[in-house]
Amino acid sequence: MKKFSIITSIVFAFTMLITNNTNAQKFSDLDVSPLDIASYPSNYKNSDKQIKIIYSRPQLKGRSLSKLTPNGKVWRTGANEATELVLYKDFKLGDTTLKAGTYTLATIPGDEEWTIIINSDLNTWGAYFYNEANDVARITVPVTSSDETLEAFSIAFEKAENGVNMHLGWGNVRVKVPFNN
Repeated sequence: MKKFSIITSIVFAFTMLITNNTNAQKFSDLDVSPLDIASYPSNYKNSDKQIKIIYSRPQLKGRSLSKLTPNGKVWRTGANEATELVLYKDFKLGDTTLKAGTYTLATIPGDEEWTIIINSDLNTWGAYFYNEANDVARITVPVTSSDETLEAFSIAFEKAENGVNMHLGWGNVRVKVPFNN
């Protein structure tokens, strides 16, 4: 009887070991273009946000910016899913009033200027499903350059006289997008 109990215990333990391994959760590796969020105000103690952007941060990794963001082609303005812009209050982008809400942000890069596109489509992957018919606003802004090189695509906000400026930077390219009150 004692021998049967020991064998049963060993079989049970072995069965549990196999069962736990086959049902264990498989986690993916860290994304090569990690997700990030920028907001204004950026102070996390201030819960009165005006604007927030959720985007993935691709890295140059020795590649040219012109290959990653070809001139004249719609770019998702980041990596992976389309970049998501959340406005907590109404803003003007150029002559267009954007109501508080959630949008996607796309861009059309160029050497001298970029076209900034605010679109109503949500939950899309990259720019593959971009539909110009759902554009809510477009504005063209100048491109500047910096002596500082950014390896990872970056977005930051700053207070402006009439609202908030969104800064896009990658490599030596810099673009400022004004969101006005």
